[in-house]
Amino acid sequence: MDIDLDTLMLLTLLGMLLAIFSGVHIALALGATAMIGTYFIFEDLYMAASQVGGAAYELIRDHIFMTIPLFVLMGDFLSRSGAAGDLYTLINKGLKGVPGRLGVATVAGNAAFAAVTGTSIASAAAFSRIAWPEMKKAGYNHSFAVGSIAGSACLGMLIPPSVLLIVWGIITEDSIGKLFVAGVIPGIILALFFALYNLFKAWRNPEIAPEPDSMGDISKLTRNQVFSGLSIIGLIILVLGGIWGGIFTATEAAGVGALASFFIALFKGMKWKGIVASVIDAGKTSAPIMILLITAGMYSRFLSLSDVDSLIVSAMQSAGLNEVMVLLMMVIIWLVLGMLLDSISIILLTVPLFILLIGDVNPYAFAIFGILAIEAGLLTPPFGLIVYTVKGVLSAGGDNIPLGLIFKGSIPYWIMMLIVMLLVILFPELASWLTNFV
Repeated sequence: MDIDLDTLMLLTLLGMLLAIFSGVHIALALGATAMIGTYFIFEDLYMAASQVGGAAYELIRDHIFMTIPLFVLMGDFLSRSGAAGDLYTLINKGLKGVPGRLGVATVAGNAAFAAVTGTSIASAAAFSRIAWPEMKKAGYNHSFAVGSIAGSACLGMLIPPSVLLIVWGIITEDSIGKLFVAGVIPGIILALFFALYNLFKAWRNPEIAPEPDSMGDISKLTRNQVFSGLSIIGLIILVLGGIWGGIFTATEAAGVGALASFFIALFKGMKWKGIVASVIDAGKTSAPIMILLITAGMYSRFLSLSDVDSLIVSAMQSAGLNEVMVLLMMVIIWLVLGMLLDSISIILLTVPLFILLIGDVNPYAFAIFGILAIEAGLLTPPFGLIVYTVKGVLSAGGDNIPLGLIFKGSIPYWIMMLIVMLLVILFPELASWLTNFV
């Protein structure tokens, strides 16, 4: 079949997008597109199957794949055992006298919990169950309370070991260890922005965040709660410190983290039934991600064979787009897609193409820039997935909080994420500096 490259790429991309938005699973759309497109290139079914199948095999046999299920398992052990709740309680009691302490504790707890789960959706679900009852009991303004839960949950995508950073590294072949440390400074800045916003708003309007005497202080905690909460902080230091210090690879750190969280869960009294449930849940969470990554690898092979990089670069040049305009275009696409697709799907669809356009931008700064934009998409009305997650969990608990109220409360966090995103691209050293030491 004689078909020019431009037509091939146009038909391929349009066909894939049409399939996805018509309800076809993204893994099937990526895999089918890769196979059909590669067949058009070679005009030989056996050669096309060899190229696509070889890409899938090379990807799945890479040991870095193990980081995803192991980190997911680590987070599930800590969440299901109640250790995450103890961490939140420890932070909350330790902040006695701080305006809006439950909101600040939610940010700090999410930052720490994100470091052992790596997913914003998991953090949103967990803290909707942990923080909301405490805020409700204390008489917190509902918009302020649910906004702090939804907004701070986004830290899960940025603070390592983020599943999104792992997926990004697999797709771009960047060092996952360096991607992890690249997210540390921007993650801390974002967490500080969130915490200071909550503190300032509660200080200006004390009625939205009352602090009843019944909230207690740190002296009321049991030894079990203190040890459990501190053990998570120790686990974070162990995992990230091991990667940073060159003691562990990212895969080894994931294994050590999963094992350590298992012992924490045992200390918390988790029974065999809970352990089995955690393993099964981790498998249910990880398997779809792995399938997506396999098909994304197949699609990436097709893109490389079709010489799409030269096509895209020439198209950008002919359109007269400079670097700033290209980055703005990327942000708009990420925000729009964030209202329609999950974050991993967005990365798999866009990053293989976008990395061809970044020019001299530091790859690790660009990764954090992209993750922040995708994070913001999770809060973007009217379909922000984190907002719907919070809504779903609260509704299941008998609290009918309007979606509009959750979106209203989360908008300030959305704005702060865009500010940090801008800082990262203007000052790439915020993300790239620590990568020099790994």
